[in-house]
Amino acid sequence: MASVVPSTFTAMEHSTQEQWSTIATETISNQPRVAETILAMLAGLATITDGFAVDQLLHALQTATRAEEAGADEEVIVASLCHDLGKAISVANHPRIAAEILRPYVRPEVYQMILVHQDFQGKHYYAFLGMDPNLREQHEGAEYYDLAQRFADDWDQTSFDPNYPTQPLEHFAPMVRRVFAQARSI
Repeated sequence: MASVVPSTFTAMEHSTQEQWSTIATETISNQPRVAETILAMLAGLATITDGFAVDQLLHALQTATRAEEAGADEEVIVASLCHDLGKAISVANHPRIAAEILRPYVRPEVYQMILVHQDFQGKHYYAFLGMDPNLREQHEGAEYYDLAQRFADDWDQTSFDPNYPTQPLEHFAPMVRRVFAQARSI
């Protein structure tokens, strides 16, 4: 196997088609690192509890387990697993972070389900924080509404039980690798 010669340009305006062809080829061949990075980030959620009865990894695993048990497809299961991945960076905008990570790999309604999941979750606790618990109403009629409602009400908000029989991360790893194997869009 020939070794890859790294590009030598120091500004993109000085690059060539041949260099970009090499970069594209290398990027595609290294795509598996995306899934492995996601799996490592998920494992890192085990360090975040923030006052809940379970850490954020167990919460993610329970959410994905519930989605799988309900017969959800693989994209929805993986999105359920990754829905709070943004909390590793910022709790305040975690839905957008997770949704943007997923966006190139899942269909639009699955992306939307994750993007708006906090609006849907608000029904269950926003009133306790002096916030509007009816934010999901702004999404009524949207193509993704039913999926987002099912995600929030049946799988996500119920997944804080330390005794729930939950699948381990290794169970979901092959699904993560398949979903993140190739971007649908950029």
